[in-house]
Amino acid sequence: MISTVNKFKKAGMSLRPMVSSSTGPSSTSQILKYRNYQTMTGQYYRHRGILSRHSPLNRSIPFQNPAIYQTRNVGFMVGRIIRGVLKIRYLLIGGAVGGGISLQRSYEEWRDSLPDSKWIKDLFPSTEKVDSFRGSLMDLSSKFRDSLEGLDIDPRLKVFGDRKISELRAWFDNRLEDAIKAAEDEGKEGNDKVITQDSVSDVASPVVLAESFVTPTGAEKHAEERKKAESMQQKIDKMQEELMKVQLKYQKELEKLERDNKELRKQLLLKGHSGSTNRKIKKSLIDMYSEVLDELCDYDVGYSTHDHLPRVVVVGDQSSGKTSVLEMIAQARIFPRGAGEMMTRAPVKVTLSEGPYHIAQFKDSSREFDLSKESDLSDLRKEVELRMLNSVKHGKTVSSEVISMTVKGPGLQRMVLVDLPGIISTQTTEMESGTREAIRQMTQTYMSNPNAIILCIQDGAVDAERSNVTDLVAQMDPQGKRTIFVLTKVDLAEENLTKPDRIRKILSGKLFPMRALGYFAVVTGRGNKDDSIATIKQYEENFFSTSKLFKEGLVPSTQVTTKNLSLAVSECFWKMVRETVEQQADAFKATRFNLETEWKNNFPRLRELDRNELFEKARGEILDEVVNLSLVSPKEWEEALMKKLWEKVATHVFENLYLPAAQSNSSGTFNTTIDIRLKQWADQQLPRKSVECAWETLKEEFNRLVEKAKLSKDHDNIFDQLKAAVVDESMRKHQWEDKAAEVLRVIQLNTLEDRSVHDKQQWDSAVQFVERSVKEKLQVTEENLNNLVGPSRTQQWLQWTNATSEQKEHAAVKNELERLLFSERNHPPTLSYEELTAARRNMQTNGVDVDNEFIRQTWHHVYRRHFLRKSLSRAYECRKGFWMYHQGLENEVVDCNDVVLFWRIQQMLKVTANALRQQIMNREARRFEKEIKEVLEVYSQDREKKEQLLTGRRVQLAEELKRVRQIQEKLEEFIKSLNAEK
Repeated sequence: MISTVNKFKKAGMSLRPMVSSSTGPSSTSQILKYRNYQTMTGQYYRHRGILSRHSPLNRSIPFQNPAIYQTRNVGFMVGRIIRGVLKIRYLLIGGAVGGGISLQRSYEEWRDSLPDSKWIKDLFPSTEKVDSFRGSLMDLSSKFRDSLEGLDIDPRLKVFGDRKISELRAWFDNRLEDAIKAAEDEGKEGNDKVITQDSVSDVASPVVLAESFVTPTGAEKHAEERKKAESMQQKIDKMQEELMKVQLKYQKELEKLERDNKELRKQLLLKGHSGSTNRKIKKSLIDMYSEVLDELCDYDVGYSTHDHLPRVVVVGDQSSGKTSVLEMIAQARIFPRGAGEMMTRAPVKVTLSEGPYHIAQFKDSSREFDLSKESDLSDLRKEVELRMLNSVKHGKTVSSEVISMTVKGPGLQRMVLVDLPGIISTQTTEMESGTREAIRQMTQTYMSNPNAIILCIQDGAVDAERSNVTDLVAQMDPQGKRTIFVLTKVDLAEENLTKPDRIRKILSGKLFPMRALGYFAVVTGRGNKDDSIATIKQYEENFFSTSKLFKEGLVPSTQVTTKNLSLAVSECFWKMVRETVEQQADAFKATRFNLETEWKNNFPRLRELDRNELFEKARGEILDEVVNLSLVSPKEWEEALMKKLWEKVATHVFENLYLPAAQSNSSGTFNTTIDIRLKQWADQQLPRKSVECAWETLKEEFNRLVEKAKLSKDHDNIFDQLKAAVVDESMRKHQWEDKAAEVLRVIQLNTLEDRSVHDKQQWDSAVQFVERSVKEKLQVTEENLNNLVGPSRTQQWLQWTNATSEQKEHAAVKNELERLLFSERNHPPTLSYEELTAARRNMQTNGVDVDNEFIRQTWHHVYRRHFLRKSLSRAYECRKGFWMYHQGLENEVVDCNDVVLFWRIQQMLKVTANALRQQIMNREARRFEKEIKEVLEVYSQDREKKEQLLTGRRVQLAEELKRVRQIQEKLEEFIKSLNAEK
């Protein structure tokens, strides 16, 4: 009986881990049968008051339902009352174990000696029932032995076997020694003596109580059972080793099948592609979904409003292994690496899809990188690094600009992952200020998407207390409904940790203050950046097949390797996509309706043109206006050029040519000075000034055409800013031909050397030119003089203004100097010292005290006005002087050298304007048109430039409408394909 009970006890305890991880249908059914049988037996014992709620046998029953405990409370209460009042269970168990002889006698004697409590005696079982119960125990022992012989041992028995058997063995040895010692002591006093209540009070269960009745013969049986337990442990160890070998064998077979499957799928995909060469290849679901995400990135860069579609966001501390995990999922080393420095500086969106070849391609590039070639892999990593550096602008360390790429290959899981810069705890001096917060803000922005799957990467080689990302993830997803936790570098963690149980706590979610859908342990490298994915994968499999973490049951096999992680992430991703994509499509329908309503109310008669369409329309208008340059007549060009030339050279003609020469009051000196200075001017400054005039005239004429176009009914002022910017940029780039200035120099020198006015018409034209030019200069001079001396008395009365004290002093000086010029009409251009002194004294007499410099400043304007008035009067006199000029008598009657000078300049202007007109119409207009086209082409590729030059709510609304329609169409197409796949 003792042997049976011990076998029952050991069998019950050793089968606990078997139920938690069954290996097959047969073992599962047997375990369930045993569990039901054991539960029924426990209920029977408690009903009889033999077992207590806290007995070890009760605790050995696996997976007890708490609801059963409530059903058994009544039996527990009855057994507890009988045990506390009468201690009857010791007698019952002693009789069941010892054969019932001594127990029956003691039981009868004690029962007769009890006081008159018949109501209690009726509760006691009879002798027949005790015998029947003893027989049932024997039958139970035999049946249980038979069931054990046919029962398959669960391969995972070693998960709890090592620890549980060692604890059971120590406990069993202590109890056995106590029981043997107690039995020997009792044997000295007599074999028929019943164990007293005090000697049994320290036994915790009926099974242990039975062990306390062991006789020397029972001790031998226990030793035999102990040997059997040791033999069973050896068998368990052997079975565990065989299990690991079989598992490795199956793993290799599975890998072989996967390789064959990939090859078959590759052939099928190639066959499908070859059969559709003449038609458009159908896009895969994940490619369609990736296009939707790309549209959303362009539509709403901040992901703040509409972009709630699922994606896998890879977050973690810097150098925690984020990029390595993504590469293992993509099956290629596609990202650059650095020793301890920040490499990921911008979000990288990687779209994984299945394809016949293992290739990668950027969203905005047509080049495909063959990931099976190391040279292409190297080029791809360099391209990723270059794009990251280009995205970081204005001295920043990180950028929010998304780099999109697609990776295809046989057997890849279909999903969209976004690799973010690693979270840092310390900001170095090489980083821009605010980099730490910028990274955290970017990570929070991506994780705030309620449908984003957070792949939280934790470095297993560092202390858990140093983690920054887990607290951030816990804040964004406190319930862990969309978080998957990944512990990397488990190989280093196993070497460094003195308590491997810490890893079990991490992977069971009991160490970090965060929750997750799943917990995974992976190994993504051996510390060598040149290792291939195949090498890392083999290393990972070898590690987990020999690791104590797996063999001792600390980490279940379903929670290890990046392959299992990839499958879990893909499943979670597509589940989230199916649950949310239709809601997002409905949201965009509502947004589209609102935008269309706003457009109809604000711009009812205009087409919905986005920036690109508006730019193309503006391009057409600008080119039309360039073509209109060829319609400008030669006369219009020459008039515009002459006007612009005179504006440029008028100041030089008066200040450097005419006034210095005319003030000499000598005809010979005047002509000599003019000839010398005209030649110097034509050799150096005049050709260059003429080219500048032509350049400005071309610009002004084009602007005139643009302004003329604004007067039309079809003009749209939204293009004005763009057109002005294009013209300015084109003119800035436009360079006149180099030989044009040299050609002009020769023509201008020859023209200015001619001093003979050929006919009366030219003479009259020159006189008019002199009068017009002198009048313009005289008007400017009088305005300057009036500003110097202040308003006149009439102006003071009419305009309510007063002169300043300085202006009053200038007015007094002006009056004194006018008297001097009135007395001497042909006064030279400068004042003598005596004249200065006389003027000062006269003004001092009138109470005005000024110095000589003050007088000279006023004299300059007074004399210039006096001289120009004289020149204008001479021009009037020379209107009829052509006959005297032709006869050579002009100097005897009237001095007309002014007319000859201005005639020479006028002829030079005409010849120059004609030459420049020919250059513009023959070459420069076409070159200008070419430069405008180049500028327009550059602007068409510059998104920021178009956003800067084409602004307004109308443009913004059209842009939003176009994007929303595109996104809605792609979403509907994706949903249709997704439903078809279901």
